[in-house]
Amino acid sequence: MARYGEGDKRWIVEERADGTNVHNWHWAETNCLEWSRAFFTGLLSNLTVLDGEGNLFVKTTSLQTLEGEAYVNVRKGKIIPGYEISLTLAWQGEAKDSQGASLLKVDGTVEIPYISDENADEDPDLKVTVNDEGPVGKRIKDAMLSKGKPLILEKVRVWVQTMSEGGPVKDELDTKKPSPSPSPHPPAEATATAAPKKESSAGKKEEKKGRKSISLTERFNCRARDLYEILMDENRWKGFTQSNARISKEVGGEFSIFDGSVTGTNLELQEAKLIVQRWRFGSWNDGVQSTVRLVFEEPDAGVTVVKLTHTDVPEEDRYGNATVVENTERGWRDLIFQRIRAVFGFGI
Repeated sequence: MARYGEGDKRWIVEERADGTNVHNWHWAETNCLEWSRAFFTGLLSNLTVLDGEGNLFVKTTSLQTLEGEAYVNVRKGKIIPGYEISLTLAWQGEAKDSQGASLLKVDGTVEIPYISDENADEDPDLKVTVNDEGPVGKRIKDAMLSKGKPLILEKVRVWVQTMSEGGPVKDELDTKKPSPSPSPHPPAEATATAAPKKESSAGKKEEKKGRKSISLTERFNCRARDLYEILMDENRWKGFTQSNARISKEVGGEFSIFDGSVTGTNLELQEAKLIVQRWRFGSWNDGVQSTVRLVFEEPDAGVTVVKLTHTDVPEEDRYGNATVVENTERGWRDLIFQRIRAVFGFGI
């Protein structure tokens, strides 16, 4: 893999005087190392691994180091990521007795020595260290390895996927895609209805600036009450997401899912019919909240249709990552709906 900045100059076309890379035809190379540090800081800081299970409390604290190289090449609109990085993550753990008294507090690190584009489809090796190798310290370390490893590797996969989509230049690429040419002779019907359209759009509620909405419709081979109970039961959440969850079943009650990455409040609950919640991701700017609305319908016996509307999702998080809406939609599809189908056998 060529190092960043050392590409063959025959393949790198000098930029135009007006700064335009038309249709991304020329070879453009962007250094993504600092962006990756910020991205991993947001993904891996303050993740709850264990919150009292077995009287153990374990969480990550901060990204200590991220070294190596990471870049994205773009030519003719094709994205070619390249990276060889290593990172070190700090974590803390505590063991308590049955009365809640502290037995031992430890500090440690998680080291991932090699993350490479050449092995993008494989999880990297991971090493956990602790500052106390006594019996209790080793127990905490083993818990961090067994419970923390899958959580950390899942976050690494998020970064790998984001890099494959362009990393920090993804939004710039989207805006540079050529728009389809308008028809020289618009249909008469369109001309005739232009005025009513303008009038109706004026009365439509405008979306908040910098916010987007997500709408999905999913089908499941189950009863509506079964799906409703899964989404409102913290033990089942833990099962199909393999992460910690705390969920109140009362209106006004709070919830915390995906190891505390998402928190919120129940606004409206109708068993087997409706869930309305206030959602907030920890990586969003302070005060930013969104609204989730899940409507359950049973068009046929044993078939449930869920209609999701997720409004006021910010376009960027506090770290400047502009893939929040896309990642949130993918999370609903892959980390929630698809996993429910796979774990509970509700696929159609």
